[in-house]
Amino acid sequence: MRLSTRFIFGFFGLLSLGTLLSGAGPNIVIILVDDMGYGDLGCYNQDSKIPTPNIDRLASEGMRFRDAHAPGPLCHMSRYGLMTGRYPFRIDVGIWPRLPLIAEGQMTIASLLKARGYRTSMVGKWHLGFKENGYENPLPGGPIDCGFDTYFGIRASTDIPPYFYIRDDLAISPPTEFIEQRQSEGWTNIQGEFWREGGIAPGLELKDVLPRFTNEAIEVIDDHARIGGRNKEPLMLYLAYPAPHTPWLPSPEFVGKSGASMYGDFMMMVDSEIGRVLSSLDQAEMAEDTMVIFTSDNGPVWYDSDVERFDHDSSGGLRGMKSDAWEAGHRMPLIVRWPGEVKKGSVSDHLVCFTDLLATFADIHDVKLPKAVGPDSFSFLPALKQRKPRKTPIRETFVMKSGSGGLMTIRSGDWKFIEGQGSGGFSGRVRGSDPLAVKGRAEAAQELKESEPEAQLYNLSQDIGETINLFDDNPEIVSELRREMNYIVTSGSSR
Repeated sequence: MRLSTRFIFGFFGLLSLGTLLSGAGPNIVIILVDDMGYGDLGCYNQDSKIPTPNIDRLASEGMRFRDAHAPGPLCHMSRYGLMTGRYPFRIDVGIWPRLPLIAEGQMTIASLLKARGYRTSMVGKWHLGFKENGYENPLPGGPIDCGFDTYFGIRASTDIPPYFYIRDDLAISPPTEFIEQRQSEGWTNIQGEFWREGGIAPGLELKDVLPRFTNEAIEVIDDHARIGGRNKEPLMLYLAYPAPHTPWLPSPEFVGKSGASMYGDFMMMVDSEIGRVLSSLDQAEMAEDTMVIFTSDNGPVWYDSDVERFDHDSSGGLRGMKSDAWEAGHRMPLIVRWPGEVKKGSVSDHLVCFTDLLATFADIHDVKLPKAVGPDSFSFLPALKQRKPRKTPIRETFVMKSGSGGLMTIRSGDWKFIEGQGSGGFSGRVRGSDPLAVKGRAEAAQELKESEPEAQLYNLSQDIGETINLFDDNPEIVSELRREMNYIVTSGSSR
């Protein structure tokens, strides 16, 4: 109740308490996977070597978006935008290892729905920082202080120590033991069974994290069916899996079952775990009243040589990979199943960014967001219902900062402009090097500078693979996109 009270009389003091708490909406289950490519799912890539029957079924029962984008091509950037409706380039996302990225009292999708009477729960990877003061002490600034009634999860990825489970805002068991770094032969040192050395809680096994999160999510659903259903409170569950991000740790029944080696096997396991969650909704008789949203936080760590080795294109014909300004870094599968509201088996080319969840949830409940809230959030409810927007503005542009090189990027209509050379991310690095390494960057950058235009312009309607740089041929378009991008960056809002 601490956050709920502060929230209602903070941002939503602009609205009546009665308006906020009246009326019900659908249950909402958001399933976010980690480092999955646009081409991994069968429903997005008929040539995928990874069977994903459960996610494919979700697509057949709902709407599949083909032009949906993460707010940033790295984990913490993407999650910040999803939670707040604000582009992550507007803050210093680099503070997450020691401080929260979400400011106290800042509206989130959870606090919005909590004020609408939802029971809000999160399970999984947070990666948005806590105010850390020793893991034996409470961890402020996390999910419990950002609108969630309950939380069970981990601080960041399963390759970033320390490794320990958190219940609400307390470590279940502090990371008092030590685990050695692990890597897999035949892969780069950011692929395979890779994790970094560091602290770990006694008894915690990294291979158990994925199924443990599924068990916790099913418990949330079952509890709601027993308690929430009686009280007529809708449920909002945010399930943030830390997979198929490294370490790739498929359980024995999936080993060797895909055509994409251990990565594909692990992705099959992720699909199976999602199937368990969907089955729990069926068993709880909640599926017909639940909006399920599925997507990935950013692109895969899958090199051209991996495509050649396994004949599996994790990026699905897009250019690049995780962290890049190129499309594979941030264009993501997005599937929404909402029985009775979203047409089964439908497909949309509506431009969407994960920041748009906040405005969409507000639109569902006929709540007008204050100007300072969700400044980069546009409702895509009209696209879901396949009708023309009446009251709310629609997204026409998308602005992003790459994950490593800091390249600002704007998408407007068919045009995409990248303010600089190269990927701005992991692509182009020496195979086998850690993304944090700097060796060889200066030489590669000089060669690129001498051979390529100073920036990049692509027409995605004709060149989705970003193979033809039209920068030198279209100075007027470049000038207009630069002006538009600079305005969005400096104005503090795109809505």
